[in-house]
Amino acid sequence: MAAAVPSPSSSQPSGRGSSRTLARLGFLTMGLFDPADPRAGHESTLELIRFGEELGFDSAWLRHRHLQFGISSPVAVMAAASQRTSTIELGTAVTPLGAENPFRLAEDLATVDVLSGGRIMPGFSTGRPMNFERYQDAIYPDTLEQEVLGYDRLLRLRSFLRGDAVGEAGRAGIEEFSDRVEPHSPGLADRLWYGAAGLRSAQWAGENGFRLLTSSVIAGENGTTDFASNQAEQIRAYRAVHPDGERARVSQGLVVIPTDSATPTQRARYRDYVDSRAGRVGVAHGPRRLLFAADLLGTSAEIAERLRDDAGFREVDEVAFALPFTLEPEDYVQILGDIAGALGPALGWRPGVEKGREHTAPLP
Repeated sequence: MAAAVPSPSSSQPSGRGSSRTLARLGFLTMGLFDPADPRAGHESTLELIRFGEELGFDSAWLRHRHLQFGISSPVAVMAAASQRTSTIELGTAVTPLGAENPFRLAEDLATVDVLSGGRIMPGFSTGRPMNFERYQDAIYPDTLEQEVLGYDRLLRLRSFLRGDAVGEAGRAGIEEFSDRVEPHSPGLADRLWYGAAGLRSAQWAGENGFRLLTSSVIAGENGTTDFASNQAEQIRAYRAVHPDGERARVSQGLVVIPTDSATPTQRARYRDYVDSRAGRVGVAHGPRRLLFAADLLGTSAEIAERLRDDAGFREVDEVAFALPFTLEPEDYVQILGDIAGALGPALGWRPGVEKGREHTAPLP
């Protein structure tokens, strides 16, 4: 079966070499649900995360959506997932901080991290959240003009998670007060990711020591509409200023749909999905010249070959492959099974259950 998209055109050399194997494999879900029966959809998401752990995936990531029929509270879903799993890392990709109170969010994230045994990897964006005009007045009915929605919001959140003082410790009668956000979860502040779409935000993430999430939508800033070369340049710019240099962690999120064990009906459904989105690829959209990555459809061997030719993929050794929207639960089971059983190994990955991975101590 021919793969659904052409190979990336970029031939720029990778800063890390094309032979680097895939060390960490994750998946990303939007967690869709029927508004008439929201529990069923959330249960399906939790079962998918549990299934991912059984397959040996290193991480499961949750999209964050407001006023939509997808996950609106990933922190709550991570809390539930943490009690049904024991090894898989749980992340958000991404939580828009413009809709959050950093102090309260720090309390929630630290609580879930403690409950999970140190497996939480929150990812964030700053600035105006997507579709913010639909709900901004519900959050800031009188104070929106006074709110600062930029990078400082994330720096404050990290400060709270580090345990920096926010008040005075002491006693008031029989009550005891801490000077920091409680509970405190050591190491959580070092596991924060930033979702960057352009060079400026990627460099800011690097300069400030955050991990980098780069997705299937980025800004085209190198004068071409080639997604892969633009993404590779952003990753290299990030590592050039990060304190850890080439060791700085970057996770790439692309949509991949392996068909090794798919039925003919599933293959047709996947083809329709990919075809419905193909027109946006290779075109710069809007004033920011946003570029969309092509969805990769085919056998695991075909997808692995195309990824090895992808300039962005050659810069990373961990991924969070995005599950397509609007498919059926059995489709996600098939796709995850083929990713873990065929595509990941074809890229050099070994399941976490084979690595003997322990999460009582977070990954560096």
